[in-house]
Amino acid sequence: MSDIFELMLTLDLRDELSEDELAELRWHLGLGPKPEILRIVTEFPFWDEDDDGELVVEDHPQPLLGRHGEAFKMDGALISVLLRRERTWFGAWALTSRQEIHPDQFDLTGKLLSWLATKAGDCHRRFDGSVDLGWTRFYESRQAEPLVVRDGVVIWPS
Repeated sequence: MSDIFELMLTLDLRDELSEDELAELRWHLGLGPKPEILRIVTEFPFWDEDDDGELVVEDHPQPLLGRHGEAFKMDGALISVLLRRERTWFGAWALTSRQEIHPDQFDLTGKLLSWLATKAGDCHRRFDGSVDLGWTRFYESRQAEPLVVRDGVVIWPS
Protein backbone atom coordinates (compact mmCIF):
# COMPACT_ATOMS: atom_id res chain seq x y z
CA MET A 1 0.00 0.00 0.00
CA SER A 2 1.30 3.41 -0.92
CA ASP A 3 0.24 6.84 0.31
CA ILE A 4 0.94 8.74 -2.89
CA PHE A 5 -1.30 11.59 -4.01
CA GLU A 6 -1.51 13.46 -7.28
CA LEU A 7 -0.94 17.17 -6.74
CA MET A 8 -2.20 19.29 -9.63
CA LEU A 9 -1.66 23.05 -9.58
CA THR A 10 -3.36 25.23 -12.17
CA LEU A 11 -3.18 28.90 -11.31
CA ASP A 12 -2.37 32.35 -12.52
CA LEU A 13 -0.04 34.62 -10.58
CA ARG A 14 -0.14 38.40 -10.39
CA ASP A 15 2.66 40.53 -11.80
CA GLU A 16 4.20 41.41 -8.44
CA LEU A 17 6.89 38.73 -8.26
CA SER A 18 10.41 40.03 -7.71
CA GLU A 19 13.32 38.60 -9.66
CA ASP A 20 14.46 36.75 -6.50
CA GLU A 21 10.99 35.23 -6.04
CA LEU A 22 10.83 34.19 -9.69
CA ALA A 23 14.28 32.59 -9.46
CA GLU A 24 13.31 30.60 -6.35
CA LEU A 25 9.95 29.59 -7.84
CA ARG A 26 11.67 28.40 -11.03
CA TRP A 27 14.06 26.33 -8.90
CA HIS A 28 11.14 24.76 -6.99
CA LEU A 29 9.54 23.90 -10.35
CA GLY A 30 12.75 22.28 -11.63
CA LEU A 31 13.18 25.05 -14.20
CA GLY A 32 16.30 26.82 -12.95
CA PRO A 33 19.31 26.71 -10.64
CA LYS A 34 19.06 26.98 -6.85
CA PRO A 35 19.35 30.59 -5.69
CA GLU A 36 22.04 31.38 -3.14
CA ILE A 37 19.44 32.62 -0.64
CA LEU A 38 16.06 30.92 -0.22
CA ARG A 39 13.30 33.28 0.92
CA ILE A 40 10.03 31.41 0.25
CA VAL A 41 10.78 28.07 1.93
CA THR A 42 13.87 28.60 4.04
CA GLU A 43 14.40 25.30 5.88
CA PHE A 44 14.46 21.74 4.56
CA PRO A 45 15.00 19.58 7.64
CA PHE A 46 16.40 16.09 7.15
CA TRP A 47 16.78 13.77 10.15
CA ASP A 48 19.71 11.38 10.29
CA GLU A 49 21.80 9.54 12.87
CA ASP A 50 25.40 10.46 13.56
CA ASP A 51 28.15 7.91 14.31
CA ASP A 52 27.04 7.78 17.97
CA GLY A 53 23.43 6.99 17.09
CA GLU A 54 22.27 10.51 18.03
CA LEU A 55 19.54 12.12 15.97
CA VAL A 56 20.90 15.01 13.89
CA VAL A 57 18.83 17.48 11.89
CA GLU A 58 20.49 18.74 8.72
CA ASP A 59 19.27 21.17 6.07
CA HIS A 60 18.83 19.57 2.62
CA PRO A 61 17.19 22.06 0.24
CA GLN A 62 15.39 20.42 -2.67
CA PRO A 63 12.89 21.61 -5.27
CA LEU A 64 9.38 20.85 -4.02
CA LEU A 65 7.60 20.68 -7.39
CA GLY A 66 10.56 19.85 -9.60
CA ARG A 67 10.01 16.29 -10.79
CA HIS A 68 9.74 15.93 -14.56
CA GLY A 69 9.18 12.78 -16.57
CA GLU A 70 7.39 9.52 -16.04
CA ALA A 71 5.12 9.26 -13.01
CA PHE A 72 6.00 6.50 -10.54
CA LYS A 73 2.56 5.53 -9.16
CA MET A 74 0.10 7.41 -11.38
CA ASP A 75 -0.62 7.37 -15.08
CA GLY A 76 0.99 10.01 -17.24
CA ALA A 77 3.85 12.40 -16.63
CA LEU A 78 5.11 14.73 -13.94
CA ILE A 79 5.72 18.26 -15.13
CA SER A 80 5.97 21.88 -14.01
CA VAL A 81 5.62 24.89 -16.30
CA LEU A 82 5.73 28.64 -15.61
CA LEU A 83 4.88 30.93 -18.53
CA ARG A 84 4.72 34.69 -18.87
CA ARG A 85 1.24 35.52 -20.19
CA GLU A 86 0.71 37.77 -23.19
CA ARG A 87 -2.87 38.54 -22.12
CA THR A 88 -2.78 39.37 -18.43
CA TRP A 89 -6.42 39.75 -17.37
CA PHE A 90 -6.13 36.47 -15.36
CA GLY A 91 -2.62 37.17 -14.13
CA ALA A 92 0.84 37.83 -15.50
CA TRP A 93 2.12 34.28 -14.98
CA ALA A 94 0.51 30.91 -15.78
CA LEU A 95 1.68 28.04 -13.55
CA THR A 96 0.83 24.37 -14.02
CA SER A 97 2.42 21.55 -12.08
CA ARG A 98 1.53 17.87 -11.78
CA GLN A 99 3.50 16.00 -9.12
CA GLU A 100 3.31 12.91 -6.95
CA ILE A 101 3.38 13.76 -3.26
CA HIS A 102 3.52 11.71 -0.07
CA PRO A 103 1.78 12.98 3.11
CA ASP A 104 5.24 13.32 4.71
CA GLN A 105 5.83 16.17 2.22
CA PHE A 106 2.57 18.02 2.97
CA ASP A 107 4.04 20.41 5.56
CA LEU A 108 7.06 21.52 3.55
CA THR A 109 5.18 21.71 0.24
CA GLY A 110 2.37 23.49 2.07
CA LYS A 111 4.73 26.39 2.83
CA LEU A 112 5.33 26.92 -0.88
CA LEU A 113 1.65 26.51 -1.74
CA SER A 114 0.62 28.99 0.97
CA TRP A 115 3.06 31.51 -0.50
CA LEU A 116 1.68 30.86 -4.00
CA ALA A 117 -1.84 31.55 -2.69
CA THR A 118 -0.73 35.06 -1.67
CA LYS A 119 0.40 35.68 -5.27
CA ALA A 120 -2.59 34.09 -7.02
CA GLY A 121 -4.76 36.12 -9.35
CA ASP A 122 -8.19 37.28 -8.24
CA CYS A 123 -9.97 34.59 -10.28
CA HIS A 124 -8.68 31.99 -7.79
CA ARG A 125 -10.12 33.74 -4.72
CA ARG A 126 -13.40 32.54 -3.22
CA PHE A 127 -15.92 34.77 -1.45
CA ASP A 128 -14.69 33.47 1.94
CA GLY A 129 -11.08 34.50 1.23
CA SER A 130 -9.78 31.00 0.50
CA VAL A 131 -7.75 30.42 -2.65
CA ASP A 132 -8.19 27.58 -5.17
CA LEU A 133 -4.86 26.25 -6.42
CA GLY A 134 -5.92 23.06 -8.22
CA TRP A 135 -6.69 19.61 -6.83
CA THR A 136 -5.33 16.48 -5.19
CA ARG A 137 -6.38 12.87 -5.45
CA PHE A 138 -5.23 9.58 -3.99
CA TYR A 139 -3.33 7.73 -6.70
CA GLU A 140 -5.82 4.83 -6.81
CA SER A 141 -8.88 7.09 -6.94
CA ARG A 142 -10.51 8.90 -9.83
CA GLN A 143 -12.19 11.39 -7.46
CA ALA A 144 -10.26 14.66 -7.17
CA GLU A 145 -10.47 16.94 -4.13
CA PRO A 146 -10.05 20.73 -4.42
CA LEU A 147 -6.66 22.04 -3.30
CA VAL A 148 -7.48 25.10 -1.25
CA VAL A 149 -5.51 27.49 0.95
CA ARG A 150 -7.62 28.97 3.73
CA ASP A 151 -6.20 31.52 6.19
CA GLY A 152 -2.68 30.73 4.99
CA VAL A 153 -3.04 26.96 5.55
CA VAL A 154 -3.33 24.27 2.85
CA ILE A 155 -6.37 22.03 3.30
CA TRP A 156 -4.85 18.61 2.55
CA PRO A 157 -6.86 15.43 1.96
CA SER A 158 -7.59 13.48 5.13
